[in-house]
Amino acid sequence: MSKIRKQEALEYHSSGRKGKLEVIPSKPYSSQRDLSLAYSPGVAEPCLAIAENPEDVYQYTTKGNLVAVISNGTAVLGLGNIGPEASKPVMEGKGVLFKIFADIDVFDIEVDASDVDRFVDTVKAIAPTFGGINLEDIKAPEAFEIERRLVEELDIPVMHDDQHGTAIISSAALLNALELAEKKIENVRIVVSGAGAAAVSCLDLYRQLGAKRENIVVFDSKGLIHSSRENLDERKQLLATDLYFDDLADALKSADVFLGLSTGGIVTPEMVQSMADNPIVFALANPDPEIGYDLAMESRPDVIMATGRSDNPNQVNNVLGFPYIFRGALDVRARSINNEMKLAAVYAIAELAKESVPDEVNEAYDMRNISFGRDLIIPKPLDPRLITSVSTAVAKAAIESGVARTKIDDWAAYEQELSRRLGRDNKLIRSISERARKSPKRVVFAEADNYKILKAAEQAVDEGIAEPILLGKRDRIERLIEENNIDLKNPVIIDPRSTEEEDRRDEFAEMLFAKRQRKGMTLFDARKALRDRNYFGAMLVETGEADALISGLTRNYRRVIRPALQIIGMEDGVSKVAGMYVVQSTSGPMFFADTTVNVDPSAEELVDITLLVSEAVRRMRITPRIAMLSYSNFGSASGRDAEKMRKAVEILHREHPQVIVDGEIQANFALNNELIAENFPFSTLRARKTNTLIFPNLSAGNIAYKLIQEMGDKEVIGPILLGMRKSVHILQMGSSVREIINMVRIAVVDAQNK
Repeated sequence: MSKIRKQEALEYHSSGRKGKLEVIPSKPYSSQRDLSLAYSPGVAEPCLAIAENPEDVYQYTTKGNLVAVISNGTAVLGLGNIGPEASKPVMEGKGVLFKIFADIDVFDIEVDASDVDRFVDTVKAIAPTFGGINLEDIKAPEAFEIERRLVEELDIPVMHDDQHGTAIISSAALLNALELAEKKIENVRIVVSGAGAAAVSCLDLYRQLGAKRENIVVFDSKGLIHSSRENLDERKQLLATDLYFDDLADALKSADVFLGLSTGGIVTPEMVQSMADNPIVFALANPDPEIGYDLAMESRPDVIMATGRSDNPNQVNNVLGFPYIFRGALDVRARSINNEMKLAAVYAIAELAKESVPDEVNEAYDMRNISFGRDLIIPKPLDPRLITSVSTAVAKAAIESGVARTKIDDWAAYEQELSRRLGRDNKLIRSISERARKSPKRVVFAEADNYKILKAAEQAVDEGIAEPILLGKRDRIERLIEENNIDLKNPVIIDPRSTEEEDRRDEFAEMLFAKRQRKGMTLFDARKALRDRNYFGAMLVETGEADALISGLTRNYRRVIRPALQIIGMEDGVSKVAGMYVVQSTSGPMFFADTTVNVDPSAEELVDITLLVSEAVRRMRITPRIAMLSYSNFGSASGRDAEKMRKAVEILHREHPQVIVDGEIQANFALNNELIAENFPFSTLRARKTNTLIFPNLSAGNIAYKLIQEMGDKEVIGPILLGMRKSVHILQMGSSVREIINMVRIAVVDAQNK
């Protein structure tokens, strides 16, 4: 799990626009007429329609895709009762998860009300605004009563995720763990540590799945919840047992399942060793489990383990459930989230874990043949099939149980709509990050005497994706590290100009001279060049002392690429390197090339560039669909640029028929399938959404991506250098730390591939 520092977290939430959410208009608003339609007088018409038929509120407003994330801050995970204002960052974060995983809009509502009646009355008063209510971080036992009353008194989905989210995910994990252990849920003995909202909800759901009440014992902070204990509230009375155990260690003897929702470090290896064969241990306390994953696995080889941590297999993560449960509920306008819908989510999640895992999930975690087993009893959070599997199951259950206001007749079309809601863009960089983390590489930072470079190096270490090699003057780098409290312990620092590096500099110079002696370079020139950090860094990669090079933050692009080309050179079979940018949007990633290297490529060079880009996109596990851009559509205009693009397409169609490519074509047609189908039905792009754009020259490509970068709300990643024999990537001058770390992730994965 990445290390998060206090200042880094505060800067993340405070930089730029404060907080993590904003409201963006979804309709045109540029003209006076647009504003008249949006507000007065045009707004009167939908108001009247809704007044006549209240169900039309779903037709004319955001209600059907709007969830309230509501808390009073009385039980914030890991922080306790910190109050409504202090809980707001958490609620905003929950809103971010709703949006990126299920395309659900959120208003976070922090309520200054700890009294049950006041809280319920407040939520009921604002409920007409929303299509669903997600209750969050409310302490028990009030949370139970608040949810019960709101479910009964409102006609929209209400769910306390702290209870039911953990219950749903852990139930799916339990079903699969029991299958692997060859045990039946009605026969197993379950020991629970913790009696809060999540534990109570987990046991409610386990019993619905078949667990027997007499086989369950629960411990809270005071010990065993026994039927003879005094002052048990109504909920704890339902958890009480007639059996007696001295303590948790005594109860775990011969137990089949341990469920921990309490505090870290309370379970010992000896306790796990005392459990039955194939014990199931769900140590879900965060950030420190009741017993650490490694410790539990070392205690005995047959344990089936899950935790709440992302750095362990089988993370019981609520994000596997709540976005998709609400998605399904909203899409059929459900009046509630009932037990049938929760169970449908449980079974959908459990079944998905047993299905063949797509390559993109294997790639995201840099693993081969991920499959159902002790290390995979629930799906990975980045599995793109969750939205279709879980949301569809929940929507079906809502319809079948009679709480849906609308029905879905074409389920195949519904699943396609769910997939379209979330382009793969918001998963791409996360997928690359996961791959980078699985096999970190030695990355040379050629401009390490720069604060942003050092911050990126720090983050790369925290993420576990890279071992930084810092080039520059040692005293300056160490001073920057100290002045800015950058956590880089004993970093590798190399000053290519120092006397300490004289021998290695001479050795590298001899190698460079051997490569360039017939291309105008003398040994004196080579020795002088090796005092330059870009030459020295490229030689570290060439000799295998490093795996990747990052540079360009403070240097002209050509000053960085020239040493790399002279020392490392191009891949075999490649005649031209090229630069590619990734433009991320809600409809999926787009790939632009060439945007940085080739000023005016010929038709043949455009073919080479297209093939490089096609292979790079495929390595990201995306099928490239390529448009060769021009001011002309399929011969509609003459001119040198149009003709060379036309020729390039002819070559590609003839010699590389496996590549999905067409042109020459104007950008608006390339990006609009309806326009292509209507005007150019012969085009290979007519039924395929274009995701890769090849530009006729550097001016066009460079201008296009920079306009999008500055004018839109899209994130631009790059430039990604294509065609080099080893991993070299060149930053934009002035890149942000975020942009630098994205390039480091890409460089590490590139080094893995090479």
